[in-house]
Amino acid sequence: QDTAGRRSVKHKLFHTLPLGLGDGQLFTWTDGLKRKDWHDYESIQKDAMRSGKGEHGKPYPLTEEDHDDSAYRENGFNIFVSNNIALERSLPDIRHPNCKHKVYLEKLPNTSIIIPFHNEGWTSLLRTIHSIINRTPDSLIAEIILVDDFSDREHLKEKLEEYMVRFAKVRIVRTKKREGLIRTRLLGASLARGEVLTFLDSHCEVNVNWLPPLLNQIALNHKTIVCPMIDVIDHNHFGYEAQAGDAMRGAFDWEMYYKRIPIPPELQRADPSDPFESPVMAGGLFAVNRKWFWELGGYDPGLEIWGGEQYEISFKVWMCGGGMFDVPCSRVGHIYRKYVPYKVPSGTSLARNLKRVAETWMDEFAEYIYQRRPEYRHLSTGDISAQKELRKHLKCKDFKWFMAAVAWDVPKYYPPVEPPPAAWGEIRNVAANLCVDSKHGATGTELRLDVCVKDGSERTWSHEQLFTFGWREDIRPGEPLHTRKFCFDAISHSSPVTLYDCHGMKGNQHWSYRKDKTLFHPVSSSCIDCNPAEKKIFMNRCDPLSETQQWIFEHINMTVLEKFNSKASS
Repeated sequence: QDTAGRRSVKHKLFHTLPLGLGDGQLFTWTDGLKRKDWHDYESIQKDAMRSGKGEHGKPYPLTEEDHDDSAYRENGFNIFVSNNIALERSLPDIRHPNCKHKVYLEKLPNTSIIIPFHNEGWTSLLRTIHSIINRTPDSLIAEIILVDDFSDREHLKEKLEEYMVRFAKVRIVRTKKREGLIRTRLLGASLARGEVLTFLDSHCEVNVNWLPPLLNQIALNHKTIVCPMIDVIDHNHFGYEAQAGDAMRGAFDWEMYYKRIPIPPELQRADPSDPFESPVMAGGLFAVNRKWFWELGGYDPGLEIWGGEQYEISFKVWMCGGGMFDVPCSRVGHIYRKYVPYKVPSGTSLARNLKRVAETWMDEFAEYIYQRRPEYRHLSTGDISAQKELRKHLKCKDFKWFMAAVAWDVPKYYPPVEPPPAAWGEIRNVAANLCVDSKHGATGTELRLDVCVKDGSERTWSHEQLFTFGWREDIRPGEPLHTRKFCFDAISHSSPVTLYDCHGMKGNQHWSYRKDKTLFHPVSSSCIDCNPAEKKIFMNRCDPLSETQQWIFEHINMTVLEKFNSKASS
């Protein structure tokens, strides 16, 4: 007994020490299961030796003419650059250092890798396949299924068939008409033979040892859905890097926009490279046990084209007895396109999908969405009786449970009931008697002064003069319940004031409205000022006596405002 006990302790120690374990050595764990180091050191070595443009995920050096928009038109990313970097280019290993020493089960399930595509660029599609073949143990790939959603580009027909002959495990299936992403994925899944389904996009590059950590998690519990860390391949120069904030939890706001929020201290692991729970997935890249996927009903077949499916599968897996994990040791690069280069036959498909998911899974919480999106109330979801039946049959928990047990940290960032704002309406300058106007601009728009709409300014539609100084202590265009996702932003004590995508993290977007009517910017310790003659708005050293720095909000909630200001002074 004693020696066995001692042996298991020794083994435990052995696995936590970074010993640079040899390729494929086997170790018996305390749970009696055999583990091994799945790294392919030969291929890692080969990658390390490569040199050339774009190698090791470095940005491709661009000249002015390479920025030409025609390079983007067909794909939404710079195909010129894609064509000029190697199909087998090397990537930087940006995993947490602990990943280099992790061992996984010796017996892992095999997987069908499903890659839907529509009019994908030639080199971006090929690079996806080459990276999978080069960085994945062959024994773990049951097959790679390319699902063509009715592409009409020549290079995706015979030329693609001929090219793929060299890869024994690749097969191509094609839809008979344009089906959209959701049904295209479902078609691939229905033909798959592997024990696990792994879904990827057609413009990805998988990184070192990406697959074993995903399969390992599923092998330990087959009711688990796992997602890799999704890294960013720049759509212009193809440089490879982590997303801002790297490991974060998937979340959503109450208009059903996907969000990422920090991992709360309660969920942080002693080893930050260990898998962590995530309430919702980003969408395109995940792995799931095939039988469990179909037990969950796959994707709801009533979802059209694209959109909403990531919420459906996420809510479903959690509420119906499974779980979802993000796996930091698995990294896959993805090109986030500059724009979608083809027509998505949508109309209301996204809205209808979101309503369908809300009505099936979100119970009384759907109301919070309709309050923000009243136009959803009148949409038809189509018949959802089969979805409701599935929910009953699987004895799924309710959404209230999901919010309390899984997504409990989401309301801190995205409260279902919006706390009242401190001030809203027009913002009028005392010296100029003119109003702040953002002209319906997007990121980068400079705020200007203009004749106040209330004073009978002509062509009211071109103006945007209603703003909300809300509970996040930022200022956004729009009325309290319908603000846009842009915030007043300043980068220095003399810069213009611009709109910038709201990040909700205070910083450059943090403002305070003081008793002396100044709009103070804590980060730069300066105030919003203006030049009435030129109608310019800019930051300046605070001078409370200057009327060009005094601003009057149309409506003020003193209780909220005083709470903000007492918090600031304390």
